[in-house]
Amino acid sequence: MLRLEARPQPSKAMSIGSPLLALVITVLMGIALFAALGKDPVRGLQVFFFEPVKSAYALSELSIKAVPLVLIALGLAVCFRSNVWNIGAEGQFVVGALAAGWVAMQAGPGTAWLGKGIVLPILLAGALGGMAWAALVALLRDRFNANEILVSLMLVYVADMLLAYLVYGPWKDPAGYNFPQTITFDATTKIPRLVQGLRMNIGLVVALLAVSALWVFLFRTYRGFALQVGGLAPAAARYAGFSSRRALWTALLVSGGLAGLAGGLEAAGPLGQLTPYVPAGYGFAAIIVAFVGRLHPVGIVFSAVLMSMFYIGGELAQSRLGLPKALTGVFQGLLLFSLLACDTLIHYRVRFGARVKA
Repeated sequence: MLRLEARPQPSKAMSIGSPLLALVITVLMGIALFAALGKDPVRGLQVFFFEPVKSAYALSELSIKAVPLVLIALGLAVCFRSNVWNIGAEGQFVVGALAAGWVAMQAGPGTAWLGKGIVLPILLAGALGGMAWAALVALLRDRFNANEILVSLMLVYVADMLLAYLVYGPWKDPAGYNFPQTITFDATTKIPRLVQGLRMNIGLVVALLAVSALWVFLFRTYRGFALQVGGLAPAAARYAGFSSRRALWTALLVSGGLAGLAGGLEAAGPLGQLTPYVPAGYGFAAIIVAFVGRLHPVGIVFSAVLMSMFYIGGELAQSRLGLPKALTGVFQGLLLFSLLACDTLIHYRVRFGARVKA
């Protein structure tokens, strides 16, 4: 009989090597997939792993995809380390974009004196919007013991419908030829760019600062230690006097704030207006990013870059190889399942034989 037997605690090298092995497996399966579709595997891999980094313009576009993934995944890492399963970061991202978009739409001649200073209230509104949406999850879990997985996930669809209602109704641009979109935001609301002629913006700096801040919070502060103890050993956390209620609220508010901040950067950055296409799947892709990055801020940066390459590679595969854009999701899924398989094998060993009776 085939059975799994628990291994001793895996070494740090095995924990780091597991995502790398998962990436290798994903690449090999990708080669087989390209061959099955009748495409040159070498050209396919070039589109996914070389084209997104071959020039300054390509790196700039890569940063546009990576920044929201980094921010959302950082917040999810806080939740998952605290044993709080926030699956609804996509909804928090959308509500953050809505809140930031509302502030951006107030810009005009009356706010000209603020200049680029209006960007700060826009980003703050995005973070507060995401926190408010995550607070609904925390409230229902705290007061009614509702399952945060289901609540956060269902709120994603509520956020999507709220976005659709606003852009098809009250916020629709009256001069937009009846398209479901808001007015184009004033030039002063645009997120400042880092390099002239490229779309790379200060969101990159914000993301790197968030990585540093979260590393300090998780590994160098009492509150971060308490959160992680609560996730790893709830009984020990209670014995030590750590508040599970405070951990719940802290984790969800941090996660929602970072997802909302990502939404604000997206709305006032690459998009420049709100449309029904604000949801880009970043909130769900960031779950993979967080786990491939081992819930560590530095690891999340590298896994976000990899996931961004999948996004850009999927778009290029559609335009240059005639493949469906859904290939992006296929590669994301392959990476996730490969990682789960590798993690299973480093935590368990496969045994053949009769089951041992207790």
